[in-house]
Amino acid sequence: MLSRVADSIYWMNRQIERAENVARALETTLDLALDGTVSPGRLWNALVCTFGDQADFWARHGLADQAQVIRFLAFDPHNPNSISSCLQAARENARTVRDMISSPMWEEINKAHLFVRAAAAAQGEHPREFLEEVKRASQLITGVTDATMSHGEAWHFARMGRLIERADKTSRVLDVEAYFQPASAAGATGAAAPALEDPATAVRWSAVLESASALEMYRKEYGAVSRRNVAEFLILDRAFPRAMHFCLIKAEESLLAVTGGVKGAYSNPAEQRIGRLRSDLDYGHIDEILAGDGGLHGFIDAFQGRLNGASHAIHDTFFALAPVGRA
Repeated sequence: MLSRVADSIYWMNRQIERAENVARALETTLDLALDGTVSPGRLWNALVCTFGDQADFWARHGLADQAQVIRFLAFDPHNPNSISSCLQAARENARTVRDMISSPMWEEINKAHLFVRAAAAAQGEHPREFLEEVKRASQLITGVTDATMSHGEAWHFARMGRLIERADKTSRVLDVEAYFQPASAAGATGAAAPALEDPATAVRWSAVLESASALEMYRKEYGAVSRRNVAEFLILDRAFPRAMHFCLIKAEESLLAVTGGVKGAYSNPAEQRIGRLRSDLDYGHIDEILAGDGGLHGFIDAFQGRLNGASHAIHDTFFALAPVGRA
């Protein structure tokens, strides 16, 4: 497969997954805003920080409020991580590889792009209905991809991109605690961090689970919501499809299917970095994570850096000859 084709398929799926995850986070934040347990300014600012776009947002909009953040994360054409920008980029990538994807895939990606463009023109009326439709469109594209595309190299690049993006975004919503705590508590270790057992903080952790569509599966396994158990479920679970560990297990499977490698060995930097990160979660324990340097925030910060390193290694291994400039 040509490197530019693999690059387009990989990023097409990362962009679709990114749009869905932004929609999930916006929807959850709207619910928290109604709950009233967090001040509106702090709440919407935390959402912008979750996606790492705070510098751009503050430079252009100043203080965060609901209307500005929704426009910025959903429709802003100058924000490369907005839902609108992601689906426009995904459509362009799909257009360049139409001969490699199925017609139903192209049709669903094109419909999602046109829907978001029309919603942007309407100034984002009815945000909840809009966000629900974005999630539905992304899930439909994923289902159509699995059902109508041969599970060869192209499909594995698609799955790899989707799961690496998903692992990143799950880690980001899990790290929202850092933006709600006072500065003195944010740097505390897991042992010294707030217990977060009061009703208000339980609501926040439930919202974290909701943003990953994980609340039902979590309750089947753990019952009551607690900080420790939410972190364990979203970081280390091997069976839940939005857990960071699950994403790495399946991303590595696709990587090895493309390279012909075997688990436990490596022949290129991509295999080495993904395998090492997956292995660390294989043997990880939540109490060690929470009690480590920097606590939960420190672990997630390090995880995101290592996941970015793995993404760069995938680019260098497979796409280096392709045009650069992907976000």
